[in-house]
Amino acid sequence: MTRQRLSAVVMTHPRRRAAAEEMALNAPSGLLRVVMDPDPTGTPSVLRTALAAWSEIEDGATHQLVVQDDMLLSESFYERVRHAIEEFPDAALALFALWDSRNGAAVRFGAMAGARWVDAVNEYFPCVAIVLPRRVAEGFVAYGRQRLGGWPDDILMHRYLSDNSVPRHVAVPNLVEHDDRGSISGNAFRGPRRSVCFLPEDRPGEEGRILTGLTVLPFFKHGVAQCAVRVPGPGPRRWLHLDAEQYLRGAGLPAALLRPPGTGPAGADVRGTWLTALAMGFEAGRTGLAVPPTASAAYAEAVATIGPGGISNAGTEELIARRREPLAEVAHRALRAGREAAAEHRTHRTHRTHRPRRPDGPVWRGAATPLGEHLVRALADRPELSAAVIDLTRLHGPEPEVTVRPHDDPVPYTLGVGEVYGPGCSRHTLIGRMVWDALRSRPVTVVGDPEAPVHPVYVNDLADAIGTVLRDRPENHDLVVAAEKPCTTAELARAVHEAVRPVPVRTAPGGDPGRHVPADLARPPGWTPATDPARGLHAFAQWLAYEGVLLESDRLAD
Repeated sequence: MTRQRLSAVVMTHPRRRAAAEEMALNAPSGLLRVVMDPDPTGTPSVLRTALAAWSEIEDGATHQLVVQDDMLLSESFYERVRHAIEEFPDAALALFALWDSRNGAAVRFGAMAGARWVDAVNEYFPCVAIVLPRRVAEGFVAYGRQRLGGWPDDILMHRYLSDNSVPRHVAVPNLVEHDDRGSISGNAFRGPRRSVCFLPEDRPGEEGRILTGLTVLPFFKHGVAQCAVRVPGPGPRRWLHLDAEQYLRGAGLPAALLRPPGTGPAGADVRGTWLTALAMGFEAGRTGLAVPPTASAAYAEAVATIGPGGISNAGTEELIARRREPLAEVAHRALRAGREAAAEHRTHRTHRTHRPRRPDGPVWRGAATPLGEHLVRALADRPELSAAVIDLTRLHGPEPEVTVRPHDDPVPYTLGVGEVYGPGCSRHTLIGRMVWDALRSRPVTVVGDPEAPVHPVYVNDLADAIGTVLRDRPENHDLVVAAEKPCTTAELARAVHEAVRPVPVRTAPGGDPGRHVPADLARPPGWTPATDPARGLHAFAQWLAYEGVLLESDRLAD
Protein backbone atom coordinates (compact mmCIF):
# COMPACT_ATOMS: atom_id res chain seq x y z
CA MET A 1 0.00 0.00 0.00
CA THR A 2 1.33 3.41 -0.90
CA ARG A 3 1.10 6.08 1.75
CA GLN A 4 0.83 9.01 -0.67
CA ARG A 5 -1.87 9.95 -3.15
CA LEU A 6 -1.25 12.29 -6.06
CA SER A 7 -3.61 14.92 -7.42
CA ALA A 8 -2.53 16.56 -10.70
CA VAL A 9 -3.52 19.47 -12.94
CA VAL A 10 -2.22 21.20 -16.05
CA MET A 11 -2.59 24.99 -15.92
CA THR A 12 -3.37 26.84 -19.11
CA HIS A 13 -4.87 29.85 -20.88
CA PRO A 14 -7.72 29.67 -23.45
CA ARG A 15 -5.21 30.38 -26.23
CA ARG A 16 -3.44 27.10 -25.38
CA ARG A 17 -6.35 25.03 -24.22
CA ALA A 18 -5.84 22.43 -26.97
CA ALA A 19 -2.28 21.71 -25.80
CA ALA A 20 -3.44 21.30 -22.20
CA GLU A 21 -6.27 18.96 -23.17
CA GLU A 22 -3.91 16.86 -25.26
CA MET A 23 -1.55 16.53 -22.28
CA ALA A 24 -4.48 15.47 -20.08
CA LEU A 25 -5.61 12.87 -22.62
CA ASN A 26 -2.12 11.32 -22.65
CA ALA A 27 -2.00 11.03 -18.85
CA PRO A 28 -3.11 7.94 -16.94
CA SER A 29 -6.90 7.83 -16.99
CA GLY A 30 -8.49 10.65 -15.04
CA LEU A 31 -5.27 11.79 -13.35
CA LEU A 32 -4.54 15.11 -15.05
CA ARG A 33 -7.24 17.80 -15.01
CA VAL A 34 -7.16 21.12 -16.87
CA VAL A 35 -7.28 24.39 -14.89
CA MET A 36 -7.87 27.59 -16.84
CA ASP A 37 -6.71 31.14 -16.13
CA PRO A 38 -9.59 32.57 -14.07
CA ASP A 39 -9.24 35.98 -15.79
CA PRO A 40 -7.98 35.28 -19.31
CA THR A 41 -8.69 38.80 -20.59
CA GLY A 42 -6.84 40.46 -17.72
CA THR A 43 -3.18 41.37 -17.43
CA PRO A 44 -1.16 38.19 -18.10
CA SER A 45 -0.27 36.55 -14.78
CA VAL A 46 1.23 33.11 -14.29
CA LEU A 47 0.71 33.50 -10.54
CA ARG A 48 -3.06 34.03 -10.92
CA THR A 49 -3.44 30.77 -12.85
CA ALA A 50 -1.00 28.95 -10.57
CA LEU A 51 -3.06 29.84 -7.49
CA ALA A 52 -6.14 28.43 -9.19
CA ALA A 53 -4.19 25.27 -9.99
CA TRP A 54 -2.91 24.82 -6.45
CA SER A 55 -6.46 25.31 -5.13
CA GLU A 56 -7.74 22.33 -7.17
CA ILE A 57 -6.21 19.59 -5.04
CA GLU A 58 -8.53 16.60 -4.78
CA ASP A 59 -10.08 15.43 -1.53
CA GLY A 60 -7.90 12.81 0.10
CA ALA A 61 -4.79 13.66 -1.93
CA THR A 62 -1.52 14.11 -0.07
CA HIS A 63 0.29 15.91 -2.93
CA GLN A 64 -0.56 18.25 -5.77
CA LEU A 65 1.27 18.19 -9.11
CA VAL A 66 1.02 21.34 -11.25
CA VAL A 67 2.48 21.34 -14.75
CA GLN A 68 2.30 24.10 -17.35
CA ASP A 69 0.78 23.41 -20.76
CA ASP A 70 3.99 23.90 -22.79
CA MET A 71 5.92 21.02 -21.24
CA LEU A 72 7.08 17.79 -22.85
CA LEU A 73 6.94 14.92 -20.35
CA SER A 74 9.41 12.06 -20.08
CA GLU A 75 8.13 8.54 -20.68
CA SER A 76 8.42 7.66 -16.97
CA PHE A 77 7.13 11.03 -15.74
CA TYR A 78 4.23 9.85 -13.58
CA GLU A 79 6.05 6.77 -12.31
CA ARG A 80 9.06 8.80 -11.17
CA VAL A 81 6.79 11.39 -9.53
CA ARG A 82 4.98 8.69 -7.56
CA HIS A 83 8.27 7.13 -6.44
CA ALA A 84 9.60 10.56 -5.45
CA ILE A 85 6.68 11.55 -3.24
CA GLU A 86 7.04 8.24 -1.41
CA GLU A 87 10.74 8.90 -0.92
CA PHE A 88 10.40 12.63 -0.02
CA PRO A 89 6.85 13.07 1.30
CA ASP A 90 7.53 16.43 2.96
CA ALA A 91 9.52 18.05 0.15
CA ALA A 92 8.76 20.42 -2.70
CA LEU A 93 9.92 18.76 -5.92
CA ALA A 94 10.93 20.75 -9.01
CA LEU A 95 10.89 18.59 -12.12
CA PHE A 96 12.73 21.12 -14.33
CA ALA A 97 15.66 23.53 -14.16
CA LEU A 98 16.87 25.90 -16.87
CA TRP A 99 20.18 25.22 -18.57
CA ASP A 100 21.65 28.60 -17.51
CA SER A 101 20.45 28.62 -13.89
CA ARG A 102 22.02 27.98 -10.49
CA ASN A 103 19.65 25.06 -9.93
CA GLY A 104 20.79 23.80 -13.31
CA ALA A 105 24.37 23.93 -12.04
CA ALA A 106 23.32 21.85 -9.04
CA VAL A 107 21.72 19.32 -11.39
CA ARG A 108 25.02 19.03 -13.29
CA PHE A 109 26.84 18.10 -10.09
CA GLY A 110 24.03 15.66 -9.30
CA ALA A 111 24.43 14.01 -12.70
CA MET A 112 28.18 13.80 -12.11
CA ALA A 113 27.58 12.06 -8.77
CA GLY A 114 24.94 9.67 -10.10
CA ALA A 115 22.25 11.25 -7.91
CA ARG A 116 18.56 11.34 -8.80
CA TRP A 117 17.79 14.54 -6.92
CA VAL A 118 19.75 17.56 -5.68
CA ASP A 119 18.95 20.16 -3.08
CA ALA A 120 17.63 23.34 -4.66
CA VAL A 121 19.77 26.42 -4.13
CA ASN A 122 19.13 30.08 -3.47
CA GLU A 123 17.38 31.15 -6.64
CA TYR A 124 13.79 31.14 -7.83
CA PHE A 125 12.19 27.70 -7.39
CA PRO A 126 11.29 26.37 -10.87
CA CYS A 127 7.50 26.12 -11.13
CA VAL A 128 6.86 24.91 -14.68
CA ALA A 129 6.41 21.38 -13.30
CA ILE A 130 6.32 21.04 -9.53
CA VAL A 131 4.92 18.83 -6.76
CA LEU A 132 3.96 20.15 -3.31
CA PRO A 133 2.66 18.35 -0.21
CA ARG A 134 -0.96 19.26 0.45
CA ARG A 135 -0.35 21.55 3.43
CA VAL A 136 2.37 23.39 1.51
CA ALA A 137 0.14 23.86 -1.52
CA GLU A 138 -2.70 25.20 0.61
CA GLY A 139 -0.37 27.54 2.44
CA PHE A 140 1.05 28.91 -0.80
CA VAL A 141 -2.45 29.74 -2.06
CA ALA A 142 -3.05 31.98 0.96
CA TYR A 143 0.45 33.45 0.68
CA GLY A 144 0.21 34.16 -3.04
CA ARG A 145 -3.24 35.75 -2.92
CA GLN A 146 -1.80 38.53 -0.78
CA ARG A 147 0.92 39.21 -3.36
CA LEU A 148 -0.81 39.23 -6.74
CA GLY A 149 0.49 41.84 -9.17
CA GLY A 150 4.06 41.78 -7.89
CA TRP A 151 6.75 39.13 -8.00
CA PRO A 152 6.60 36.13 -10.38
CA ASP A 153 5.31 32.86 -9.01
CA ASP A 154 8.71 31.14 -9.00
CA ILE A 155 10.38 33.81 -6.84
CA LEU A 156 7.40 33.87 -4.45
CA MET A 157 7.52 30.09 -4.28
CA HIS A 158 11.21 30.18 -3.35
CA ARG A 159 10.57 32.67 -0.55
CA TYR A 160 7.52 30.84 0.74
CA LEU A 161 9.30 27.48 0.86
CA SER A 162 12.38 29.04 2.47
CA ASP A 163 10.37 30.90 5.10
CA ASN A 164 8.57 27.69 6.05
CA SER A 165 11.69 25.47 5.98
CA VAL A 166 10.21 23.15 3.36
CA PRO A 167 12.85 20.81 1.85
CA ARG A 168 13.36 21.59 -1.86
CA HIS A 169 14.75 19.15 -4.41
CA VAL A 170 15.32 19.21 -8.18
CA ALA A 171 15.11 16.14 -10.42
CA VAL A 172 18.19 14.59 -12.08
CA PRO A 173 17.63 14.29 -14.98
CA ASN A 174 14.70 16.67 -15.38
CA LEU A 175 11.34 15.04 -16.03
CA VAL A 176 10.06 17.69 -18.45
CA GLU A 177 11.35 19.86 -21.28
CA HIS A 178 10.12 23.25 -22.49
CA ASP A 179 8.24 23.08 -25.76
CA ASP A 180 8.66 26.89 -26.19
CA ARG A 181 5.39 27.67 -27.97
CA GLY A 182 5.68 31.37 -27.22
CA SER A 183 5.32 33.05 -23.85
CA ILE A 184 1.97 34.52 -22.82
CA SER A 185 3.50 35.97 -19.66
CA GLY A 186 6.19 38.02 -21.43
CA ASN A 187 9.25 35.76 -21.08
CA ALA A 188 10.02 35.42 -24.79
CA PHE A 189 12.79 38.03 -24.49
CA ARG A 190 14.87 35.47 -22.59
CA GLY A 191 15.39 33.29 -25.66
CA PRO A 192 15.01 29.48 -25.70
CA ARG A 193 14.31 28.14 -22.21
CA ARG A 194 15.57 24.59 -22.22
CA SER A 195 16.18 21.97 -19.57
CA VAL A 196 19.66 21.55 -18.14
CA CYS A 197 19.29 17.79 -18.62
CA PHE A 198 16.26 16.09 -20.18
CA LEU A 199 16.31 12.42 -21.16
CA PRO A 200 12.89 11.40 -22.52
CA GLU A 201 13.59 7.69 -22.04
CA ASP A 202 14.97 7.94 -18.49
CA ARG A 203 13.74 5.07 -16.34
CA PRO A 204 12.67 5.31 -12.68
CA GLY A 205 14.72 3.88 -9.87
CA GLU A 206 16.91 4.73 -6.88
CA GLU A 207 14.93 7.92 -6.21
CA GLY A 208 16.49 8.17 -2.75
CA ARG A 209 19.93 9.06 -4.16
CA ILE A 210 20.22 12.76 -3.41
CA LEU A 211 23.17 15.18 -3.49
CA THR A 212 23.28 17.86 -0.81
CA GLY A 213 25.74 20.36 0.62
CA LEU A 214 26.88 22.13 -2.56
CA THR A 215 28.73 25.37 -1.80
CA VAL A 216 30.06 26.52 -5.20
CA LEU A 217 27.81 26.60 -8.26
CA PRO A 218 29.39 27.57 -11.60
CA PHE A 219 26.93 28.53 -14.34
CA PHE A 220 27.05 30.25 -17.73
CA LYS A 221 24.33 32.85 -18.24
CA HIS A 222 23.85 35.84 -20.55
CA GLY A 223 27.27 35.24 -22.06
CA VAL A 224 29.12 35.43 -18.71
CA ALA A 225 30.64 32.59 -16.66
CA GLN A 226 29.53 33.06 -13.06
CA CYS A 227 29.74 31.39 -9.66
CA ALA A 228 27.40 31.44 -6.70
CA VAL A 229 29.56 30.81 -3.61
CA ARG A 230 28.04 29.95 -0.24
CA VAL A 231 28.98 32.28 2.62
CA PRO A 232 30.11 30.01 5.49
CA GLY A 233 28.73 30.33 8.97
CA PRO A 234 25.50 29.91 10.92
CA GLY A 235 22.23 31.64 10.18
CA PRO A 236 20.26 31.88 6.94
CA ARG A 237 22.01 30.65 3.83
CA ARG A 238 23.67 33.46 1.91
CA TRP A 239 25.55 33.36 -1.36
CA LEU A 240 28.09 35.62 -3.00
CA HIS A 241 27.54 36.31 -6.70
CA LEU A 242 30.94 36.23 -8.41
CA ASP A 243 32.34 35.95 -11.90
CA ALA A 244 33.82 32.50 -12.46
CA GLU A 245 37.18 34.03 -13.34
CA GLN A 246 37.14 35.96 -10.08
CA TYR A 247 36.40 32.78 -8.12
CA LEU A 248 39.12 30.78 -9.87
CA ARG A 249 41.70 33.56 -9.53
CA GLY A 250 40.91 33.80 -5.82
CA ALA A 251 41.27 30.03 -5.52
CA GLY A 252 44.81 30.35 -6.79
CA LEU A 253 44.57 28.92 -10.31
CA PRO A 254 47.22 30.31 -12.67
CA ALA A 255 46.16 32.95 -15.18
CA ALA A 256 47.25 30.76 -18.10
CA LEU A 257 44.73 28.09 -17.12
CA LEU A 258 41.89 30.60 -17.19
CA ARG A 259 42.36 31.05 -20.94
CA PRO A 260 40.94 28.37 -23.27
CA PRO A 261 43.72 26.52 -25.10
CA GLY A 262 44.28 27.59 -28.68
CA THR A 263 46.41 29.88 -30.76
CA GLY A 264 43.99 32.76 -31.26
CA PRO A 265 41.53 34.69 -29.10
CA ALA A 266 38.54 32.61 -28.01
CA GLY A 267 34.99 33.70 -28.69
CA ALA A 268 32.75 34.68 -25.79
CA ASP A 269 30.89 31.35 -26.01
CA VAL A 270 34.11 29.32 -25.82
CA ARG A 271 35.56 31.43 -23.02
CA GLY A 272 32.37 31.31 -20.96
CA THR A 273 31.99 27.56 -21.43
CA TRP A 274 35.65 27.00 -20.54
CA LEU A 275 35.55 29.05 -17.32
CA THR A 276 32.26 27.51 -16.19
CA ALA A 277 33.37 23.93 -16.75
CA LEU A 278 36.83 24.65 -15.35
CA ALA A 279 35.26 25.91 -12.12
CA MET A 280 32.94 22.91 -12.06
CA GLY A 281 35.81 20.47 -12.51
CA PHE A 282 37.92 22.26 -9.91
CA GLU A 283 35.11 22.22 -7.37
CA ALA A 284 34.35 18.55 -8.06
CA GLY A 285 38.02 17.68 -7.62
CA ARG A 286 38.37 19.83 -4.52
CA THR A 287 35.43 18.14 -2.80
CA GLY A 288 36.15 14.62 -4.05
CA LEU A 289 33.12 14.48 -6.34
CA ALA A 290 34.57 12.38 -9.16
CA VAL A 291 32.99 11.32 -12.44
CA PRO A 292 32.22 7.56 -12.43
CA PRO A 293 34.43 5.42 -14.73
CA THR A 294 31.52 5.18 -17.15
CA ALA A 295 29.88 8.58 -17.32
CA SER A 296 26.10 8.43 -17.45
CA ALA A 297 23.88 9.74 -20.21
CA ALA A 298 22.56 12.30 -17.73
CA TYR A 299 26.06 13.62 -17.09
CA ALA A 300 26.85 13.81 -20.81
CA GLU A 301 23.64 15.73 -21.49
CA ALA A 302 24.15 18.09 -18.54
CA VAL A 303 27.66 18.97 -19.73
CA ALA A 304 26.46 19.48 -23.30
CA THR A 305 24.00 22.20 -22.23
CA ILE A 306 26.58 24.46 -20.51
CA GLY A 307 27.53 26.35 -23.66
CA PRO A 308 24.09 26.53 -25.31
CA GLY A 309 22.53 27.81 -22.09
CA GLY A 310 25.11 30.55 -21.79
CA ILE A 311 24.33 31.99 -25.23
CA SER A 312 20.58 31.28 -25.25
CA ASN A 313 19.59 34.87 -24.45
CA ALA A 314 21.20 36.19 -27.66
CA GLY A 315 21.54 33.21 -30.00
CA THR A 316 19.08 31.86 -32.53
CA GLU A 317 17.86 28.27 -32.35
CA GLU A 318 20.03 27.47 -35.37
CA LEU A 319 23.18 29.00 -33.88
CA ILE A 320 22.65 27.29 -30.54
CA ALA A 321 22.17 23.91 -32.22
CA ARG A 322 25.27 24.42 -34.39
CA ARG A 323 27.45 25.35 -31.40
CA ARG A 324 26.26 22.57 -29.09
CA GLU A 325 28.81 19.87 -29.97
CA PRO A 326 31.90 22.12 -30.27
CA LEU A 327 31.09 23.73 -26.92
CA ALA A 328 30.47 20.32 -25.33
CA GLU A 329 34.02 19.34 -26.30
CA VAL A 330 35.34 22.56 -24.76
CA ALA A 331 33.42 21.78 -21.57
CA HIS A 332 34.80 18.25 -21.27
CA ARG A 333 38.38 19.49 -21.73
CA ALA A 334 37.85 22.19 -19.13
CA LEU A 335 36.35 19.72 -16.65
CA ARG A 336 39.44 17.55 -16.95
CA ALA A 337 41.71 20.59 -16.53
CA GLY A 338 39.77 21.68 -13.45
CA ARG A 339 40.04 18.27 -11.79
CA GLU A 340 43.77 18.17 -12.53
CA ALA A 341 44.21 21.65 -11.03
CA ALA A 342 42.35 20.54 -7.90
CA ALA A 343 44.58 17.48 -7.58
CA GLU A 344 47.67 19.65 -7.86
CA HIS A 345 46.34 22.03 -5.22
CA ARG A 346 45.63 19.15 -2.87
CA THR A 347 49.15 17.85 -3.36
CA HIS A 348 50.80 21.18 -2.62
CA ARG A 349 48.10 22.33 -0.17
CA THR A 350 47.93 25.67 -1.95
CA HIS A 351 44.16 26.05 -2.09
CA ARG A 352 43.05 29.18 -0.28
CA THR A 353 41.18 27.20 2.41
CA HIS A 354 44.53 25.63 3.43
CA ARG A 355 46.66 28.75 3.26
CA PRO A 356 47.56 30.71 6.35
CA ARG A 357 46.27 34.28 6.28
CA ARG A 358 48.71 36.54 4.48
CA PRO A 359 50.39 38.63 7.21
CA ASP A 360 50.64 41.60 4.84
CA GLY A 361 47.06 41.40 3.52
CA PRO A 362 44.68 44.35 3.70
CA VAL A 363 42.73 45.25 6.83
CA TRP A 364 39.09 46.09 6.15
CA ARG A 365 36.86 48.49 8.08
CA GLY A 366 33.13 48.80 7.54
CA ALA A 367 33.10 45.65 5.43
CA ALA A 368 30.53 43.72 7.50
CA THR A 369 27.82 44.35 4.89
CA PRO A 370 26.74 42.43 1.77
CA LEU A 371 28.54 45.00 -0.39
CA GLY A 372 31.62 44.74 1.80
CA GLU A 373 31.61 40.95 1.50
CA HIS A 374 31.61 41.17 -2.28
CA LEU A 375 34.40 43.75 -2.34
CA VAL A 376 36.53 41.71 0.05
CA ARG A 377 36.03 38.59 -2.05
CA ALA A 378 36.76 40.47 -5.28
CA LEU A 379 40.12 41.55 -3.88
CA ALA A 380 40.94 38.25 -2.17
CA ASP A 381 44.43 36.87 -2.73
CA ARG A 382 45.51 39.50 -5.23
CA PRO A 383 49.29 39.34 -5.17
CA GLU A 384 49.70 43.03 -5.96
CA LEU A 385 47.95 44.12 -2.76
CA SER A 386 50.36 45.24 -0.08
CA ALA A 387 49.38 45.74 3.54
CA ALA A 388 46.78 48.48 3.71
CA VAL A 389 43.75 49.68 5.62
CA ILE A 390 40.65 49.89 3.42
CA ASP A 391 37.79 51.79 5.01
CA LEU A 392 34.27 51.41 3.59
CA THR A 393 32.38 53.07 6.45
CA ARG A 394 31.41 56.11 4.36
CA LEU A 395 30.57 54.21 1.22
CA HIS A 396 26.84 54.31 1.97
CA GLY A 397 26.73 57.98 2.96
CA PRO A 398 25.38 60.95 0.99
CA GLU A 399 28.88 61.72 -0.34
CA PRO A 400 30.20 58.17 -0.69
CA GLU A 401 33.89 57.53 -0.50
CA VAL A 402 36.43 54.84 0.24
CA THR A 403 39.72 55.55 1.98
CA VAL A 404 42.78 53.44 1.29
CA ARG A 405 45.96 53.80 3.36
CA PRO A 406 49.00 51.72 2.40
CA HIS A 407 51.10 50.61 5.37
CA ASP A 408 54.08 52.77 4.39
CA ASP A 409 52.16 55.92 3.43
CA PRO A 410 50.93 58.24 6.22
CA VAL A 411 48.50 59.98 3.86
CA PRO A 412 45.44 57.91 2.87
CA TYR A 413 43.96 57.89 -0.59
CA THR A 414 40.40 59.19 -0.69
CA LEU A 415 38.27 57.77 -3.49
CA GLY A 416 35.03 59.59 -4.21
CA VAL A 417 32.60 57.03 -5.62
CA GLY A 418 29.66 57.34 -8.00
CA GLU A 419 26.42 55.33 -7.90
CA VAL A 420 27.58 51.85 -6.84
CA TYR A 421 25.42 49.00 -8.10
CA GLY A 422 25.67 45.25 -8.35
CA PRO A 423 25.68 42.28 -5.93
CA GLY A 424 25.64 43.48 -2.36
CA CYS A 425 24.01 46.85 -3.08
CA SER A 426 20.69 48.06 -1.73
CA ARG A 427 17.46 48.49 -3.66
CA HIS A 428 16.99 51.86 -1.93
CA THR A 429 19.22 53.73 -4.36
CA LEU A 430 18.62 55.48 -7.66
CA ILE A 431 19.67 52.40 -9.66
CA GLY A 432 18.28 49.93 -7.13
CA ARG A 433 14.78 51.40 -7.32
CA MET A 434 14.70 51.16 -11.11
CA VAL A 435 15.93 47.55 -11.11
CA TRP A 436 13.52 46.61 -8.31
CA ASP A 437 10.52 47.91 -10.27
CA ALA A 438 11.57 46.14 -13.47
CA LEU A 439 11.97 42.87 -11.58
CA ARG A 440 8.32 43.10 -10.52
CA SER A 441 7.16 43.98 -14.06
CA ARG A 442 6.40 47.55 -13.06
CA PRO A 443 7.31 50.65 -15.07
CA VAL A 444 10.77 52.09 -14.53
CA THR A 445 10.28 55.65 -13.35
CA VAL A 446 12.58 58.57 -14.10
CA VAL A 447 11.97 61.01 -11.27
CA GLY A 448 12.79 64.65 -11.97
CA ASP A 449 15.13 65.77 -14.70
CA PRO A 450 15.63 62.97 -17.28
CA GLU A 451 18.88 64.63 -18.35
CA ALA A 452 20.39 64.64 -14.84
CA PRO A 453 23.82 62.97 -14.84
CA VAL A 454 24.38 59.59 -13.21
CA HIS A 455 27.80 57.98 -12.60
CA PRO A 456 27.19 54.22 -12.28
CA VAL A 457 30.04 52.14 -10.85
CA TYR A 458 29.75 48.36 -10.80
CA VAL A 459 30.98 46.55 -7.69
CA ASN A 460 33.81 44.73 -9.48
CA ASP A 461 34.99 47.97 -11.09
CA LEU A 462 35.15 49.62 -7.68
CA ALA A 463 37.24 46.69 -6.43
CA ASP A 464 39.54 47.05 -9.44
CA ALA A 465 39.96 50.78 -8.69
CA ILE A 466 40.97 50.02 -5.11
CA GLY A 467 43.44 47.40 -6.33
CA THR A 468 44.87 49.80 -8.90
CA VAL A 469 45.53 52.46 -6.26
CA LEU A 470 47.26 49.99 -3.95
CA ARG A 471 49.36 48.59 -6.75
CA ASP A 472 50.39 51.80 -8.54
CA ARG A 473 50.42 54.38 -5.71
CA PRO A 474 49.44 57.43 -7.81
CA GLU A 475 50.79 60.82 -6.78
CA ASN A 476 47.35 62.34 -6.35
CA HIS A 477 45.71 61.18 -3.11
CA ASP A 478 42.25 62.57 -3.93
CA LEU A 479 40.66 60.54 -6.72
CA VAL A 480 37.26 59.74 -8.12
CA VAL A 481 35.92 56.32 -9.12
CA ALA A 482 33.46 56.93 -11.94
CA ALA A 483 33.25 56.57 -15.69
CA GLU A 484 34.73 59.45 -17.62
CA LYS A 485 31.36 60.21 -19.20
CA PRO A 486 28.18 59.89 -17.10
CA CYS A 487 24.85 58.71 -18.46
CA THR A 488 21.53 60.46 -17.91
CA THR A 489 18.70 59.14 -15.74
CA ALA A 490 16.68 58.57 -18.92
CA GLU A 491 19.52 56.54 -20.45
CA LEU A 492 19.84 54.56 -17.24
CA ALA A 493 16.12 53.75 -17.27
CA ARG A 494 16.35 52.53 -20.87
CA ALA A 495 19.34 50.36 -19.94
CA VAL A 496 17.32 48.76 -17.12
CA HIS A 497 14.48 48.19 -19.58
CA GLU A 498 16.88 46.35 -21.90
CA ALA A 499 18.90 44.40 -19.32
CA VAL A 500 16.34 43.42 -16.68
CA ARG A 501 12.87 43.31 -18.23
CA PRO A 502 11.24 45.20 -21.11
CA VAL A 503 8.80 47.18 -18.97
CA PRO A 504 7.55 50.69 -19.84
CA VAL A 505 9.65 53.71 -18.92
CA ARG A 506 7.83 56.72 -17.52
CA THR A 507 8.72 60.09 -16.03
CA ALA A 508 7.44 61.70 -12.86
CA PRO A 509 7.96 65.08 -11.19
CA GLY A 510 10.14 65.41 -8.15
CA GLY A 511 13.77 65.17 -7.29
CA ASP A 512 15.89 62.04 -7.18
CA PRO A 513 19.40 63.41 -7.64
CA GLY A 514 22.25 61.06 -8.30
CA ARG A 515 25.41 61.17 -6.24
CA HIS A 516 27.57 64.17 -6.91
CA VAL A 517 30.92 63.36 -8.48
CA PRO A 518 33.41 66.27 -8.55
CA ALA A 519 34.38 66.94 -12.13
CA ASP A 520 37.82 68.28 -11.21
CA LEU A 521 39.10 65.11 -9.52
CA ALA A 522 41.28 62.64 -11.41
CA ARG A 523 40.51 58.96 -11.80
CA PRO A 524 43.05 56.35 -10.73
CA PRO A 525 45.67 56.34 -13.51
CA GLY A 526 45.25 53.32 -15.74
CA TRP A 527 41.83 52.46 -14.33
CA THR A 528 38.68 52.37 -16.44
CA PRO A 529 35.37 50.59 -15.82
CA ALA A 530 35.41 47.19 -17.50
CA THR A 531 31.87 45.98 -16.85
CA ASP A 532 29.31 46.33 -19.61
CA PRO A 533 26.27 48.12 -18.10
CA ALA A 534 23.87 45.48 -19.42
CA ARG A 535 25.90 42.73 -17.75
CA GLY A 536 26.14 44.70 -14.52
CA LEU A 537 22.43 45.55 -14.33
CA HIS A 538 21.46 41.94 -15.03
CA ALA A 539 23.77 40.68 -12.27
CA PHE A 540 22.38 43.30 -9.87
CA ALA A 541 18.83 42.20 -10.69
CA GLN A 542 19.66 38.56 -9.98
CA TRP A 543 21.22 39.42 -6.65
CA LEU A 544 18.29 41.59 -5.58
CA ALA A 545 15.76 38.91 -6.52
CA TYR A 546 17.56 35.95 -4.95
CA GLU A 547 19.60 37.43 -2.10
CA GLY A 548 18.99 41.12 -1.54
CA VAL A 549 15.31 40.81 -0.80
CA LEU A 550 16.04 38.34 2.00
CA LEU A 551 18.16 40.94 3.79
CA GLU A 552 15.47 43.65 3.77
CA SER A 553 13.32 44.18 6.84
CA ASP A 554 10.25 44.34 4.58
CA ARG A 555 11.24 41.32 2.51
CA LEU A 556 7.75 39.77 2.64
CA ALA A 557 6.10 42.89 1.30
CA ASP A 558 5.42 43.33 -2.38
